[in-house]
Order: sequence, then C-alpha cells, then structure tokens
Amino acid sequence: MNSTDLQQAPSAPSGGKLARWLVIALLCGMLVAACVLGYLGWTSTDTSVPASGYVALVLGVVFSLIVGVGLMALVFYSSRKGYDEPAVLIPEPESDAEDGPGRS
Repeated sequence: MNSTDLQQAPSAPSGGKLARWLVIALLCGMLVAACVLGYLGWTSTDTSVPASGYVALVLGVVFSLIVGVGLMALVFYSSRKGYDEPAVLIPEPESDAEDGPGRS
C-alpha cells in the first residue's frame, strides 16, 4: 500500500460554489429586470395593434421556428452521416504508368 493511497483528493474550493451562486443570482436578477421592463413597455401605452400587426407577428414567429427546426435537422443529419468529420488526405497510389519506356 502506498502512502498516497491514504490521502484523500482535495475537495473543491468553497469559492467556486460561491461564485457559481453569485452568477446564478445575477442571471436571475437580469431575467427579472428584463421581465419587468418588458411588462412596463407592453402596458405603458394605450395604442392598439391592428389585426395585420398580429398576423405579421405570428407569421414571423412561425417562419423563424421553421428555419430554426430545419437548420437543427440539417445539423443532426450532417452529424449522423459523418459529414462533420475532419478531412483526411488520401495519398495517390504510386503507379508505374509514369515511368514510360523512355524513362529509367
């Protein structure tokens, strides 16, 4: 038995957990701030949106979803078929055809 077998691996520093929680808290705060600003922006005016505006909004969302789903499908297809593999140089076979009768 080695003397290193008895030693335990050092635990993760507690500063890492604190930093992780601070980042999570900061991101949650930013999400809440974005939601509040969105709500205030949505309700701060009494202007109504015409029906054509809602139609344009729905068509834009649907088109964006179709493009996103299509691109993700192409990514998965490309990955499964092996198109994402790195290029490999295949050397040309050495042939004796270049060494004609006049060459030695």
